[in-house]
This record gives sequence, C-alpha cells and structure tokens, in this order.
Amino acid sequence: MNTQITVFLPADNPEHLKQTLAEFNAAGIENSIYVLTNQELTLPELPQGVSVISITSLFSSETIRKIGLHSKTDYLLWYTSTLPLKLGAYSLKRMLRVAADTFAGLTYSDYFAQKEDRLMPNPVNDYQDGSLRDDFNFGSLLLFETAAFLETTSRMKDSYRYAGLYDLRLKLSQKYTVFRIGEFLYTQVEQDVRKSGEKLFDYVNPRNREVQVEMERACTQHLKETGAWLAPVFRQVRFSENHFNTEVSVIIPVRNRVRTIGDAIASVLMQQTSFTVNLIIVDNHSNDGTTELIKSYSKKDKRILHLIPTRNDLGIGGCWNEAIFHAQCGKFAVQLDSDDLYISNNVLSQIAEAFYQQQCAMLVGSYRMVNFKLEEIPPGIIDHREWTPENGRNNALRINGLGAPRAFYTPVIRTIGFPNVSYGEDYAVGLAISRYYQIGRIYEPLYLCRRWEENSDASLDVNKMNQHNFYKDKIRTIEFKARQQYIQEGQLV
Repeated sequence: MNTQITVFLPADNPEHLKQTLAEFNAAGIENSIYVLTNQELTLPELPQGVSVISITSLFSSETIRKIGLHSKTDYLLWYTSTLPLKLGAYSLKRMLRVAADTFAGLTYSDYFAQKEDRLMPNPVNDYQDGSLRDDFNFGSLLLFETAAFLETTSRMKDSYRYAGLYDLRLKLSQKYTVFRIGEFLYTQVEQDVRKSGEKLFDYVNPRNREVQVEMERACTQHLKETGAWLAPVFRQVRFSENHFNTEVSVIIPVRNRVRTIGDAIASVLMQQTSFTVNLIIVDNHSNDGTTELIKSYSKKDKRILHLIPTRNDLGIGGCWNEAIFHAQCGKFAVQLDSDDLYISNNVLSQIAEAFYQQQCAMLVGSYRMVNFKLEEIPPGIIDHREWTPENGRNNALRINGLGAPRAFYTPVIRTIGFPNVSYGEDYAVGLAISRYYQIGRIYEPLYLCRRWEENSDASLDVNKMNQHNFYKDKIRTIEFKARQQYIQEGQLV
C-alpha cells in the first residue's frame, strides 16, 4: 500500500498525533506521511518516514498547493481532523479499491462518531450537483486521486485562507466523480455535541463573516465556470396588473401548537395599517386543542379565515398552497410561523411599503432569536446581510436558507407553488423566484423567532438531518440545472 498512497494529517496535540500515526502504521503505512502544522507547535521526535509541512491555515489554498507538491503516489489521503483517528479493518484497502473501480477523483465514506462515551453510526450523504453548501459533511477522511488533485489545483487561481478546500472540491467536481462509500470505514471523535437546533444558525453568525465572504467568492466562481451564474438582471414586477380585495394576507400553517398559536394570532391582530389585512390559518388537523382555540378567535374577528384542509396528506408546503390559492388571499402573502410573533404593530406596513419601494416579487426580513420567555438568545439577530442585490441569488445556492419572515407577491407565488413537504419548502420557492425576480430585503428585525423544545428542528438525529440536507441539496440540484438551461436558452429576463 505504501506505493499507492500518501497521507496528510494536521496536528495540534502530540498525544492525538501519536495515536493517529499508530493507526496508519498498523494499516501498513509507515512512510509517505506528512504532518501539517504551524511553526508554534513543538512536536516530539517523529517516526522514520514521517515529515512535517509547515502551514498557517489548514484549509487554505496555500496548504492545498503544498499537499500537491508532496504527493508522488497514485492517491493521497487527507485526514482533516486533529483528533485521534481509528481506522476500520482493511478500510484503506477498501477505499482504494472503490476509488479505482469508480474512477473517482474524490472518495469518502460513512463513519462512526465517538461522542463522549458513545459510539454512533454517522452516515453521510451522496454528493450531487446541488451539494454546494460549504458545510457539506464528507467526514474527515478524504481520498483523492493524485492526478485529479493536481489537475484541479492547476485551475485554482484564487488564494483563500479559509475556502481553499471548498474551492478544491467544487472545481474537482466539475470534471471528476465525487463518490461516497456507504460503509462505516473509520471512527472520528466528535467534539461538537450541540443539538441540531443549536448548530442551525452557525453560518449566519457575524463572527464567521470573514469565512463566509471567502466561501461566497469560491461558490460564485464555480457557478460562473459551470454556466449557472446569473447576472443581476431581473424581470419587472407590475403590481397594478392584478386586483385584490385584500392588500396583505398573513399565512400561518399550524398543527398542534396550542401553547403558541394564540400569541401568533394576537401579534397579527394588533397590526396597524392603512390597508386591508386578513389572517389565513391553515389548521392541518390539530388534535391538541389548537383547532378549538383558533375557532374562538375566528368567531370574534372576521379577519381570521380558519381553513381545515379536506386532504390529510399535506405538509407545510401543501398548507401554504391551500392559503395562496384561496380566493380571499391578498395581494401580498406574508409568513408567520405558529411558534413566533411579530415584533411590533407596524410590521405589515413595513413589508407592504418595501414591496412597492424595492419592486420585488419576494421580500425577506430579519428576526431576533428568543427563548420561550421571549428573552434573546445567541446568535441574536439573524439578518442575512450576506444577501446583496448583485449576487444574492447566486449565493443563495450555497447557504442553507434565505431568512425570515418571507413575503410573496401572490400572482408570482401562484405560478410557482410550494412543494408539499414540511422542510425546505420555503427555500425551494425562494430559489425559484430568485431565478427571475429580485428578492427584496428588510434588515431590521420584524419578528421574534421562539426557540423551544417543540421546534421541528430542535433536536434531530443524524438520519433526519441527512434527510433534510439531502432534500435541500436536491432542491439546489434542480435549481442549478434550471439556471444552466435558462442561461443556455438566453432567457435572461
């Protein structure tokens, strides 16, 4: 195996490095091992055949190029974690065999995650054209065909401090297969033991802004190289072409939220506007008292439309379709989740005014993260300031969401419709709208996003997270291919 593979691994702890080197030694790799480290770390005397490469940033373009310069074998293996690695029996031979059989430029696999005292299977997702998010989980063991690696690095013209590996795998995917082995071939230690709901907003944390800027640059370049980048040219929205009896409809899909739906309704009814407003609540067959509570509100206020679908197979997206295609839906359909509430009594006025000022078909606001007591929690305000009029709809293919609350010009959203799912439905329609129209923004908080134990994404297991991520990647794949065709046909407006 020594003649086939060169290993690269980072180090920031001598004891962890010792354990990982022992794993490779046991697997038959004693030579052609390089330790990636900065000059400040003092390492113990390394075994014969193990060398040091000095780096400043693990995932920088500079590190990528240094790895390429030291790769003389058919394949190179990059372990991207500094924590101890435990290889499965004959796992490297298996990876090499599959890589050769599939002619893959990059091969990765499922793994076991060591979380404190628990060993848990951690499957990962198959790679697709829409796997554009920079936090796509490959695991920490990446096997590259060296020729593909070197050819790809020759096309890497930009220099990144944080986005080098991201740039590499995007460019590699343009010409080579990225292949997942659905087998648990190694164990990696998992330090981030937060629940899924706590990790959800890492990508919009202001502390990560410098990293995100680099990731956007790399993704934008990839879209340009693959013919999926859209110039800032948009279709015009003509609000006067359609007549509506109601200016704004607030849409709340709900199922079993008796503890929160009353607050959401109250926050709508307190809105002060110079135009007509109604509230369409699509009650998806609740059985916890939610239905009765909504009925009590609707009896007192004729602005409330309480819809109970005749169908029993609707997700959140299907409930949205019930609302936007209803005859009493207004010119603008504005989202409010049943967990949340508007931050003031002039939110709807702000949204309507922004539609006319920005001439957009969809509008996205900002929100403040709070707990059930409405006390602010980290990361605080989520405003998606990475969205720009020039490149927002391209960067939207990289990030995991467009923000909230969302509002739509009803004639446009009716032409698209929502997919009948309960996760990613808003992202799907946002991408589709942005292909043609400008999406407007309001950067001040418009509602309070209440995080509590009954949020649908509060604590998901790895299989559910994979299902969600795979679906969003599939949405991106659809949009990626649609944009390529859109550009090829010259339909730029």
